Parts: sequence; C-alpha cells; structure tokens
Amino acid sequence: MKRFHTASIILGLVFLACLVWRIGPGELLGEFRTIGWGLAPLVLIEGVAHILHAVGWRRCLTGPHRDLSFFRIFRIRMSGVSINYLTPTATLGGEVTKGTLLSLDNKSAGAIAGVTIGKLAYSLAQLVFVSLGSIVTLWKVELPAGVWPPMLLASALLAAGIFSFVLVQKYGKLGAVIRWLALHRIGGKLLENAASHITETDNELKLFYSRRPWDLPIAVAWHISGMACGIVQSWYFLFLLSDNPSFLLAAGIWFLGGWFDLLTFAIPMNIGVQEATRVLVFNAVGYGAVMGLAYGMTLRIEQIFWAGLGLLCYATLMSERRNTAMDTEIKEGSLP
Repeated sequence: MKRFHTASIILGLVFLACLVWRIGPGELLGEFRTIGWGLAPLVLIEGVAHILHAVGWRRCLTGPHRDLSFFRIFRIRMSGVSINYLTPTATLGGEVTKGTLLSLDNKSAGAIAGVTIGKLAYSLAQLVFVSLGSIVTLWKVELPAGVWPPMLLASALLAAGIFSFVLVQKYGKLGAVIRWLALHRIGGKLLENAASHITETDNELKLFYSRRPWDLPIAVAWHISGMACGIVQSWYFLFLLSDNPSFLLAAGIWFLGGWFDLLTFAIPMNIGVQEATRVLVFNAVGYGAVMGLAYGMTLRIEQIFWAGLGLLCYATLMSERRNTAMDTEIKEGSLP
C-alpha cells in the first residue's frame, strides 16, 4: 500500500507538471501576478471554514471531551487535517491522530466515538451540500457526456455507504463482526480484547444517538456553513480575475469541484487531480483552462498553509503533554 501511495504521488506530480507545461507556465504566472496580494484573503477565508468545522466537530464529542476548550479542540482538529493532507493514509491517519490527542486528556472509548461521529458528520455534510448545490447550479454547466455516468454511479455508491454508516453507528454495530469472531473463539485473546474495546465504543455511540439525537444534524449544519465559505472563496477568485463575477457560477464551480473531491478523497493530496478537475470545471463554465489551473494552484497553496499550521498545532499539543507529564513526575518524586 505504501508503494501504491508513493507511486500515486509521483504520477500526480508528473501529471501536474505536464498540465502546467501544456497550458503554459507564463500564462499561469500572469494570473498569479493579477491575483497579487489578493491571495491572502483567499487563504484566510479557509481559516473561517476551519473554525466552523471545529464548532461542528465539538457537537460530535461525548463525555469529558465535550468540555475541552474550543482552542484545544480547534488545534486537535487542525492536527488531524495536517496529517490527512501530508501523509498517504486516505484520510485515516488524521482521524487516528485526533483520537490519540483526545485520549491525552481522557483515555476512554469516548475519544474513538467522537472521532467516528465527527467523520460521519463531515462526510454527510459534504454529500448533502454538494448534491443539493449541484441540483441547483449544475443544470446549466456543460460537461463531457462521458463524465456524468461514472460520477452519478460513484456518488450513489458513496451515499449508500454513508447512510449505512449512520445506521451502524446508531445501533452500535461497529464491532458486530469482531464480537461474532470472539464469541466463536476465533482470533484468540487479542481479538477478545479488541472486541471488548470496540464494544465500549459501540455503547458510547448508542448513548450519543439516544441522548443527543439533534447533535448530529446540528454538526452537519455547522459543517455545511464551513463548506459554504468555499463559495465565497470562489466568488472572490472570480472577482480578482474577471470583470463580471457571477455568484451563481462561483457556486457552480465550488459544487462541481467539491463533487470531484468527494469522489477522489483516497488519492494522496489529490496531486494533479485537483488541478485537472478545476481546469475541467472552469472550461465547463466558460472561464478557460488557465484560470482553472490558477484556481487549482491557489487551493493547493491554501491547503499547504493550513497543513503547516496544523503541524504547528500538533507540535504544541505534544509539547504541552510532555511538560504536564514531567511536572507530574516531579510532584510524585520520580525526578530530582
């Protein structure tokens, strides 16, 4: 798997280089000269989105984790965002990181439950927002006929998977297979321990859905508000590079781009794919390939910036943990 991800990144970089060469490095550079310092607001708009997503994730937390300060929750989430973006783990590494950081404060099944519910809330929000937005805006976008069938099929399969995950969580069936194997003495002591831990998580999930039935839809709404920042970002990009920016077209650009991102989430960093799909989107709405590539590269710069901030958040959280552990050892007399 590691070799596959490495090969995917290399192929993505080669594809991106070919895309830039074919469209024209000079034309691309000209677009960025026009953007100038307007790049800063484009990056900062995404910061507003990250804040709203952190608010949404907080609604998914359970037990003592729900009482953590918003600043800490924001930093934990940004740490996960950076790991997801910078490592070839198909968005799983960041979730493990968030669960680990939550467990630093309180080691319980609630950490895993909070991460699991949070992942579901974000995926559900992305699916709902992109689907409804596409119905409203994409009827006037001309895409190649061969693009629609695989997109619709993949979207239907993804929707089925997400809604199945809702039911699995709600009824505490996340560990059903492992419990069945452990019950039939398959897998030995290791699987029995795993069954015990995942059963605790299933119980936390059932409690969440029974005691806080509105928290998931509220979390989805917060995530949708964060995703809506992307429409503002798209409109501002058009404002910088075109004479008559259309808010409807900006929304169409975001929804169609979001649709592609939804279907290609497993590709490491979406290298090459993100830029190519934005070229396709901008061609479809009539703005041209050069502007589409500039938009894709702008998103890349923004993602790298916030991933870097996420790494800084991770470093500060681990430093705080080490300092706390050292203070505890000193108080207990373990250290001189």
